[in-house]
Amino acid sequence: MNAALQVLQDRGFIKQCTHFEELSDRMDKEKLTFYLGVDPTGKSIHIGHMVPFFAMHHLQEHGHNPIALVGGGTSLIGDPSGKTEMRKMLTVEQIKENSSALKQQLGTVVDFSDHNDPGRGHAVMLNNYDWLGGLNYIEFLRDIGKHFSVNRMLTFESYKQRLERGLSFIEFNYQLLQSYDFLTLFREHNAVLQIGGDDQWGNIVSGIELIRKIEGSESYGLTFSLITRSDGQKMGKSEKGAVFLDPELFSPYDFFQYWRNVNDEDVIRFMKLFTFLSLEEIGEYDDPKRNINEAKERLAYEQTKIIHGKEEADKALKAAKSMFGSAGKMSTEGIPSITVPYSTLEMGIPAIELFAMTDLCATKSDARRLISQNGASVQDKKITDVKAVIDTSWLDQENILLLKAGKKRYFKVIVEQ
Repeated sequence: MNAALQVLQDRGFIKQCTHFEELSDRMDKEKLTFYLGVDPTGKSIHIGHMVPFFAMHHLQEHGHNPIALVGGGTSLIGDPSGKTEMRKMLTVEQIKENSSALKQQLGTVVDFSDHNDPGRGHAVMLNNYDWLGGLNYIEFLRDIGKHFSVNRMLTFESYKQRLERGLSFIEFNYQLLQSYDFLTLFREHNAVLQIGGDDQWGNIVSGIELIRKIEGSESYGLTFSLITRSDGQKMGKSEKGAVFLDPELFSPYDFFQYWRNVNDEDVIRFMKLFTFLSLEEIGEYDDPKRNINEAKERLAYEQTKIIHGKEEADKALKAAKSMFGSAGKMSTEGIPSITVPYSTLEMGIPAIELFAMTDLCATKSDARRLISQNGASVQDKKITDVKAVIDTSWLDQENILLLKAGKKRYFKVIVEQ
């Protein structure tokens, strides 16, 4: 098997592949150009979206050339694959803003620099709006649409699921546009491989068939498993919502804690998928005699370092280690914090408002729910009354309030005189 594909196989990425042996042989003989599409439907992607980009990293490290395709055009429609409802329509301006944020986020995993390493592939980022934005609809239907069978399209799982709830005509066009993307990249950039999550299988196969019909050439598709946690929950979801890569939406500290608190059964699997540690080093943690918390801490550190940088990873690790000092005494160093005036606390702050001011709760409704479910604490004292008010009598000797949500999420409120 080709070395790059072997790495993906050994690390647990691969779900399906078209003509696997043929692709493997070709990758042994030449460095291929391949692409992965991402629609900029928000200002940040979350960690669950990143599996194909980690695969892209490994392929790039073996000399193959990645194209990260931003769907500036397809985002105007929305992909029905894996969705139960039609996506919210975005404006061109919103898509442009979102697209500009993606390259920086993806650049933590894929190297877009003009490096001179002959062993590493060169990555570029393109935007499909460049060729989709000016399409003539009549010509597109005549030249591209004639190659698609509606009966064939309806056999794909992504469409079958949506038909039960309602599939708009505009979404039905998505597969044609994604296939046209593959054809365009094949023609203009010699891209012969498309990769993506397994929910993209139907779209990828359609692109391969389009290239074969129009160009008479072979191309390939490679998909990766859609990652779920061992408890059945979607990857990238937390108590406070999606685990976004944007630090303004999900702090590096919370990001670290998310990985630090994954289920024991997921740790080694996630190490293989979401870090660049060698399989040999990961294997050292896959030992029943070794404390699983060491593996969790290493997973959290490596992931935070990749996405947010070494400085933020070091800060998060230091905060985690300092939570409990000698004799079990808690340290608040490194815990995320805000500062409020002493005068504000003198008047008293409703507990709901206080929690909503922090990263522990996104809204007052979230804070009310947390308190109602007995998940809120201040200074390690449970808050059970949604009408509770926090004042200066709650302060410790350092004028600090330590808030906790659930068992493991902390936030510090520093009160200034």
